[in-house]
Amino acid sequence: MRRLLLSTALSLIAAPVFAEDAALLLGMDRYLTLDRFSGGTDITDTADDLRNAGYTVDALENPAADAMRAMLTRLHTRSDDAERLIVVLAGRFVTDGKRSWILSVNAPAPTLFGLEQEAVSIESVLRVLTNTPGKSVLMLAGDMQATDAFGPVLRHGLGALEIPQGVTVIQGNPRSLNRLIADAVVTPRADIMSAVAGSRRLDIDGFQPETLVMQTAEIPVTDTAPRPVIVDQQAEIDMWEQAKRTDTEQGYRAYLREYPRGAFAIDAANAVAAISSEPNRAARLVEDSYNLTRDQRRSIQRDLSILNYDTRGIDGIYGPGTRNAILNWQQENGFAQTSYLTSEQITRIDAQAARRSAQLEQEAAVARAEELRLDRAYWEQNGANGRKPGLRRYLDRYPDGIYADQATAQLNQIEENQLGRADRADRDAWTAARNRNTPKAYEKYIKDFRNGAFRDEAQVRLNALRQDQSNAASNDQARAAEAALGLNVLTRRMIEGRLSQLGLNPGPVDGRFNDRSRRAIRQFQRSRNLDPTGFLTQSALVQLLLPSGN
Repeated sequence: MRRLLLSTALSLIAAPVFAEDAALLLGMDRYLTLDRFSGGTDITDTADDLRNAGYTVDALENPAADAMRAMLTRLHTRSDDAERLIVVLAGRFVTDGKRSWILSVNAPAPTLFGLEQEAVSIESVLRVLTNTPGKSVLMLAGDMQATDAFGPVLRHGLGALEIPQGVTVIQGNPRSLNRLIADAVVTPRADIMSAVAGSRRLDIDGFQPETLVMQTAEIPVTDTAPRPVIVDQQAEIDMWEQAKRTDTEQGYRAYLREYPRGAFAIDAANAVAAISSEPNRAARLVEDSYNLTRDQRRSIQRDLSILNYDTRGIDGIYGPGTRNAILNWQQENGFAQTSYLTSEQITRIDAQAARRSAQLEQEAAVARAEELRLDRAYWEQNGANGRKPGLRRYLDRYPDGIYADQATAQLNQIEENQLGRADRADRDAWTAARNRNTPKAYEKYIKDFRNGAFRDEAQVRLNALRQDQSNAASNDQARAAEAALGLNVLTRRMIEGRLSQLGLNPGPVDGRFNDRSRRAIRQFQRSRNLDPTGFLTQSALVQLLLPSGN
C-alpha cells in the first residue's frame, strides 16, 4: 500500500506547542527478510478520522526502526499535555516470554541481543501511555497465532504484557481495529467497551471500565462539498526539486505546507521522519561538503592509526572501525562526539600525527642505538673469541644481531671441521639427521650416539624446532594478518627501501620478502616495542611508511 494521508503530512509540518490529544499509527506489511504481514499498512486509513476528531496524528507505513523511534519520541513529548492517547501498531511481533517488541521492516531474523537495532519495545510504548491514565488505548495487530521460534529464547507474537494502570490494550486484525476506531474511538459518546464486547475478532486487556468513551464532544461539521483544486504542477515539481537539493527537514516541511496532498507528499514525509531520526546529521553533512578524496581519507586513517586509534584498515572507506576511531579521538580531545570530522579536526589530527611520528622516530633511533651497543658488547664478551659455546650463547641472545651471520658461518665451519674428525658412523648419522632436519631425526641421533661429536648441536637444533612448533599457531596468525593487508610488489619495495634507510639491511629491494627481510622487520618491530614476529601488522606498516615530517 503506497498512500500517505493528509493527516501525516500535516502532523509532520508543525505540531501545536500544546497538543490536547495525540495518535500514532505505524503499519508494516513488507519485511525484507521475514514473511509479509497482509493488511499491516491498512491501519493508516483511519488517520483522517482521528485528525478530524482532534488528534495530532503521526502515521507511517513500513518505517525503519529509526523512524519508528523518532515518532515515538515525538509522541512521548506530546503526551505531557495530552488528554487522550491512541497508538496503533500493526506488523510482526516477537517476544522472549516477558518482554515484547514490534519489528521494523528491515529486521533480520531476530536475535536476543540484536533487537535494539531493528525493533521497538512494547513495554516502552506502554510507559508513554501512562501519561493519560483512563484515556490511553494501545491497539495491536499482528499474527498472534504464529508459533515460529527464533533460537531457544525468542518466538513470534506477544508475551505476557505488564500493562500499567489506566492503559487499555486491544488486539485484533487491522480491519477490525479500523472499524473500532471509526465506530467507537472517534464517534461522539460511543462506548469502546461495548464495541469490543460485540466483536469476536477483538480481545481486550488492561484497564477495562464499565464504559470507555474517548470522544465526548461532537465533531464540528464542515463543508465537505468537493471544490476544484488548481495545482501548478511545474511549480510543485520545482519546489520538490529544491527540497531535494537542500535535503533539509525545513525544505521538506515547506513542500508539505504548500502541497499537503502533493505528488511527492509520501516521499517528503518519509524524508522528514528519516532526517529527524538520524543522529548527528548536521555533522555528517559538514564532512560530506569537503568531498574528501579516497587518498585524503586514507591519509586521515593513517594519522589516526599513528595516534593509536584503530580504524580497522587504511582503505579510504569510512566504516564502523573508522567512525569509532574518530569518535574516540573526539572524546579524548574535547570535541562533540559525532564520529564526523570538521576541517579543524582534520588539521589537528594531522598535526598530532606528525608530532607523534617524529617522536616515534626519535624513540626508535634511541632504542636501536642502545640495542646495537648491547649487541656489540655481548659479542665481544662471548662470540668474538670464535669458540662454539660463546657463538651459541650470542645467537641465543641475538638471533637477528649484528654478528648473527658471522656467528652462524663460524659455527658451520666448526661443524664441518668436526665432521672431518668424527668416525664414519657418527658422521653419516649426523649428516642424515641434518638433512632430514626434523625433531624425530635429531631425537634418534641423540639416542643412538649418546657420546656423539654432534650431540650438543643436535640438542640445540631439536630445541629450536620444538620452539618453532610451539610458535606455529601465533606465526600463522601473524602471517595471515600480513596477507590481509594485501601488499603488492610496489608496496613491498617501499617497505624494503624504508628498512634499508633505517640501516636494517633487508637485502635486495625487489619486493620479495626473504629471511633477511623478515629479520629486518623483526629488528624494526623491536625498536618500536611491537611484537617481533617478522610479519607486518597494520600498526607496523603505518609506522614504517609514515616517517617524521610526513
